[in-house]
Amino acid sequence: MSGSRPSSVSFKASGSQVVDSSNSSQEKNDISTFLPNNGATKSTDRPDPVTGNNKPPASQDPDPDPDPDNTAPNPDPDPDPESQLTRYPSGPAYTVFPLPTRRFIIGMITFAGFISPMTANIYFPVLPAVASDLSISLSKANLTLTTYMIMQAFSPTLYGDFGESAGRRPAFIISFLVYICANLGLALQKDYAALLVLRMLQSFGSSGSLALCYAVVADVAVSAERGKYMGFVQAGINVGPSLSPVIGGVIGQYLGWRAIFWFCLIYTGVWLVPYVLFVPETCRNVVGNGSRVTQKGWWNMTVVDYVRQRRRRGETNEETEEEKEEGKEKARKQRPKLRFPNPFNTLKVVFNPDLGLLISYGTIVYLVFILICATLGTQFADRYGYNQLETGLCYLPYGMGCTVAAVVNGRILDWNYRRIAKKMGMTIDYKRGDDLSKFPIEKARLQPVIPILGVGCVATIGYAWALETSTHVAGPLVLLFVVGLCVTGSFSLVNTLVVDLYPEAPAMAVAATNLVRCLCGAGATAVIDAMLQKMGVGWTFTFWPLVVVVCSPIIWLLMTRGPGWRAKRKARFERERERREEKERIANEEVLEASDESSTTVEKAEEGEKGSVEEGIPVAEGKKGESSRS
Repeated sequence: MSGSRPSSVSFKASGSQVVDSSNSSQEKNDISTFLPNNGATKSTDRPDPVTGNNKPPASQDPDPDPDPDNTAPNPDPDPDPESQLTRYPSGPAYTVFPLPTRRFIIGMITFAGFISPMTANIYFPVLPAVASDLSISLSKANLTLTTYMIMQAFSPTLYGDFGESAGRRPAFIISFLVYICANLGLALQKDYAALLVLRMLQSFGSSGSLALCYAVVADVAVSAERGKYMGFVQAGINVGPSLSPVIGGVIGQYLGWRAIFWFCLIYTGVWLVPYVLFVPETCRNVVGNGSRVTQKGWWNMTVVDYVRQRRRRGETNEETEEEKEEGKEKARKQRPKLRFPNPFNTLKVVFNPDLGLLISYGTIVYLVFILICATLGTQFADRYGYNQLETGLCYLPYGMGCTVAAVVNGRILDWNYRRIAKKMGMTIDYKRGDDLSKFPIEKARLQPVIPILGVGCVATIGYAWALETSTHVAGPLVLLFVVGLCVTGSFSLVNTLVVDLYPEAPAMAVAATNLVRCLCGAGATAVIDAMLQKMGVGWTFTFWPLVVVVCSPIIWLLMTRGPGWRAKRKARFERERERREEKERIANEEVLEASDESSTTVEKAEEGEKGSVEEGIPVAEGKKGESSRS
């Protein structure tokens, strides 16, 4: 023992390489820094300064070596240093769709968002031609606009609820199939009654897509990137009111007013084919983060995925019938229960204090936008003597401002989100998404609204008085671009916050927003002509921006009180979820008990029959004797 012997301690480095501590003391010291307790181990390779042995003195050795000659093998060597580290499991990714797939989905949804506003506004330039061709008054032709807007208000409440239970794909497909059929009827009809009814059906088919578009963005984009993607979708929606009157004017002038419905049918059909083939289901209530898509029904799968799955099943027949039935039963349990769309579920969203205030304020800002759209054509025609095509071209600066606002403001939202997160010392998780329970999302979304909306209100007043004084047409057109850039951008920011505040059912939240806006918009457009006659265009469009300014303290209230309201709503949702799970558990237990009782009854009956046979008594005779004795 007095001689120096090699130490039995060795460490397994990466790549399963064994390092001898007696020959590589430097490597041993480097590895020991990863061990707990500052690298302390049961033995050491440093020789004792007195004895010269590698073994420490007995007084200092907490575990004396029971085998001093080192004849027995060491069955329990020191563990791998990496095994001493504590590992924490990471949560699942917010979405499993790669970036190219997400971009493809957002691109398709952007083109879908163009359909509904295009359908509403492409009809404006041909109203006189419709009235003349059908031999009706202009007031009756305008009635088709009123019925369209009424259906536009209520349609998203049905599609929003349906999209949360069945999925986005079934809702989109049904919506646009109804829309295509309505356009086919409108292109072929020759009667006013048919025009009135089919315009309502057209609105029912197209308007539901708006709520679904915003919901898809919430499905695939985390909060830190949601503003950018929401901007692209909003750009598609904002292009509709400005570009579609030009399209309608050109088509109506050269091909006739019925040709606009053929245009709508062809556009939607061309969009629907790649959507059905390639765009996956994204609804988080149905497929989670996208990883459960193959466990759902065929209506939630793309045609390409469905064909691939059928082919894989045909190639692999190794599953037994029991395994197949178990897989079907598992998929059936995971699939959410379909329910009939209930519009009252959408109305409940408005009664949340923060969402109610936010939707109300966004509606006031939206009224400025829609009233300018409704009066722009008549104002330029009356003051500058423009025809239908020239009046339609006047919408282009407004539409350009709306489109630029949607894209730029989305990036401003993401920048402000990162700025506040950095100020709070929070690391943004782009993979799994951030927990917004302790993040002031209201402040991140609403802070940019204040300066943008201030500029928009000033530009709106300037536009009104430029028209009032009949200045050169360049003045109102430039101001229209600024109004579209700022006013439209403001309520686009509000739409993003609506989705953030109601992540449980974003389609229903957007549908509630659309319901309030369309109803208020229908009322405002009904009184705008009287206001213009009594007050003039200058004071009319001075009044509405002042209403926006007076209601602006709502922004401060949402930024200060909003997080508390949001926390209470989340706690309420958690309690409701626990009650639902408890009811489902009790129902499942009752079903299992009933199944056990039925199986017990069958077993007893089989045992009785078996006993009668063993005694030599036919089963039928035994039952007959029992009945006669009774």
